[in-house]
Amino acid sequence: MTVGATGTDRRLRRARRVALSSLVAGVGSTLLLPGVGLAREPDPVRVALGAGGLLAFAAAQAVVLHAAVTPWLAQRRRRRSYALLAVAAVASVPLVGPVAAGQWATWAWLGASLVGMTPLLLRPGAALAATGGILVVAMAVAWWTGGSVAAHLAVTAGVGVGVAAVNWVQIWFWDLLVAARQGQEAQARLAAAEERLRFARDVHDLLGHDLTVIALKAELAARLAPVDAARAGREAAEAQRLAGTALDRVRAAVHGYRTVDLAEQLAAIGEVLRASGVRCDVDLPEARLPDAATAELAAVLREAGTNVLRHSRATWCRIEITREDGVATMTVSNDGVGAAPAPDGHSHGLRGLADRLAEAGGSLRTRSEGPVFTLTATVPVTP
Repeated sequence: MTVGATGTDRRLRRARRVALSSLVAGVGSTLLLPGVGLAREPDPVRVALGAGGLLAFAAAQAVVLHAAVTPWLAQRRRRRSYALLAVAAVASVPLVGPVAAGQWATWAWLGASLVGMTPLLLRPGAALAATGGILVVAMAVAWWTGGSVAAHLAVTAGVGVGVAAVNWVQIWFWDLLVAARQGQEAQARLAAAEERLRFARDVHDLLGHDLTVIALKAELAARLAPVDAARAGREAAEAQRLAGTALDRVRAAVHGYRTVDLAEQLAAIGEVLRASGVRCDVDLPEARLPDAATAELAAVLREAGTNVLRHSRATWCRIEITREDGVATMTVSNDGVGAAPAPDGHSHGLRGLADRLAEAGGSLRTRSEGPVFTLTATVPVTP
């Protein structure tokens, strides 16, 4: 599993918690039954040693389970968690093995837990080999403690294989989710790269010919200056005209790229919020707003959408844009105040927006009422 953006993606964080809980429930269930052996053991020294070995094993196992669903974890830390589990497993044989000797297959349940862990740690071939080794250890513990070899094998193999199958399915689903998220990120990066290439091609097409002609005109003017000043002046004037034309064309192209479609911006923000589990309602005015007002409101919309996403438990968001008496008003409300610190008038993003709107003759206000945070922006609208 490669490094993904699971640390910042809310849906993946939830899926990660579900996967980790399922793994802990499946593997941890095999750690409860050794407690039966502890309850049946009359020797307090063995009980203490067995409890210590069981706790150390459970702690090492928890570290490995956490690493299994943490793709951004450094490989060095991951290897350390595996080594910790190996040490705890080896230590558990003399510590837990003698507990309730001959009465309860105490260590066999730890062996089943280890078998269940193999899909998280090893490839299929190595997992089968490791399972075979664990079964040999289970038989050796049964022979050493005077227990039933058949019972130890039944517990270690039967329960362990069942837990391993469940764990393999959980990890398989988790890997699919991470791969899908990484695919979305790669697609977004590819789209951005393609857009940059398209813009570069357009600029090249716009300027390539004009700059070549300007260079030739300038070179010709320089050559003609000593022998025909009048013609050199005409060529220089023509180069100047071409440069001005090229500049106008580039400005027109950049303006086209900068033109903001507020409806598209709203649709994109709505999709992102809904994909993050936030119900989003949008109310637009019937008449199209001027480009100047659209550009200002789009900046407010981006900042407001970012702030809503920061509220990890916001369940709804409403975006309303109205136009009345030469003023366009955007109101963005959400119920995320109680889950995380809400943005306020002192935040850098909102303060910058307030300054920007003030320069354009507008305003920006925020307020909190219980769990609801509301942002209101106004900009003048010229006919």
